[in-house]
Amino acid sequence: MTDAGELIAGRYRLADRIGQGAMGVVWRARDERLDRVVAVKQLGYDPAIGQAAGEQAAQRALREARLTARLRHPHAITVHDVVEHGGEPYLVMEYLPSRSLADVLLDRETLPADQVTRIGLQVASALATAHAEGIVHRDVTPGNVLLGESGVAKIADFGISRATGEGTVTGGGFIAGTPAYLSPEVAGGGDAGFPADVFSLGATLYRALEGTPPFGNDDNAIALLLRVAREEPIPPKHRGPLTEVLGRMLQRDPGQRPAMTEVQELFEAVSDGRPLPPPRPRAHTGTRLLRVGRPRRRLVLAGTGGALLLALGVAIGTVLVPSGSTPVAAPISAVPSPSPPTSTTPADLGCAARYDVTNSWPGGYQVQVTVRNDRAEDLSGWRVHWSLPAGHRITGLWNGNLAVAGNAVTVDNAAWNANLNAGASTTFGFIGLTGDGDASGRPQLTCRTV
Repeated sequence: MTDAGELIAGRYRLADRIGQGAMGVVWRARDERLDRVVAVKQLGYDPAIGQAAGEQAAQRALREARLTARLRHPHAITVHDVVEHGGEPYLVMEYLPSRSLADVLLDRETLPADQVTRIGLQVASALATAHAEGIVHRDVTPGNVLLGESGVAKIADFGISRATGEGTVTGGGFIAGTPAYLSPEVAGGGDAGFPADVFSLGATLYRALEGTPPFGNDDNAIALLLRVAREEPIPPKHRGPLTEVLGRMLQRDPGQRPAMTEVQELFEAVSDGRPLPPPRPRAHTGTRLLRVGRPRRRLVLAGTGGALLLALGVAIGTVLVPSGSTPVAAPISAVPSPSPPTSTTPADLGCAARYDVTNSWPGGYQVQVTVRNDRAEDLSGWRVHWSLPAGHRITGLWNGNLAVAGNAVTVDNAAWNANLNAGASTTFGFIGLTGDGDASGRPQLTCRTV
């Protein structure tokens, strides 16, 4: 039995328990090598779920680490490491002082619409990135949405998620997920695809807005599953654009739900007070939306014509443009740049900005921009400029301050990353949405010190 004060893997000192579930205990701990607070998930299982499920816990833990370590997003809990101690696996994760949405809703029956919108926007942006990586969460519930002290929301616990093509380890008829928030196709025994995450997020936010899950509560899990699989959601009491967004997410037919990138756009429209864009036409797909092939990790969307979509996890070219220099156009490509970018910035001209597309999916992409101090002395502020390609929009920017005027974009440093020593660098990132625009354009960056 692991106790407080124990040193895990010669590095992580357990402090106190901060959570416990069917698949293990979560500890607050200190990484003694890096001198930082982390969360350590000690894998075990509740005997009530059965021996077979318990024996699969280690496999699930290793898969969680492998999947979530690929995901880097400001609204998803980061997995730092997976270690063994006493023959058991432990996950080392980002520590976020927080309460789960489920805990908050124990104190407050409902949340105001504007707060539900903010939570939805943040979580949708993280899930959109996860989907671009081929990761289906499979258990989006109020218990897995963490609310930090500053109002940040993060999605946690990809412990029963899977990468498309990896298969499941929850055999024997065990349904992974929380019944009240399952999609109809999963409650009916179908595959948990990307649309299932959309439904579950909609059900989670419906609970926060309405005070009850879409199909109500029932201590009889089987009865609740049958209700989810066969019936329509309870009509909401609230009216307005947020309710309309949730209605689109809670469509019974998974093929009629918006993609998670569209969900993010819808929440942005609600947040900004703009009219909602009309639903995009979709082909009827029933419940057979996601196919999992064992030999290779690939994403297959079974719709009209059986379209194949590959989740791109490669960097799609780069641009490095120093302050005061003439930018050189670099077209977007679906493959890495054939040669690494170079900087011709003289040391006395200021800063340089490197733009990397780290993920891409239909309708959107994720970008990381690296800002480097090329001066011989320290700098106390920086600013990056570029023009957006026609039809593109930026959302969810982190580690900087965004200003957009027409297609002109300016990102200033955040308070904490303004100061850069000579030769030092920092990063900011964002999600780009192409809308109906042409994705073949490529922004050209300039960086200036301030």
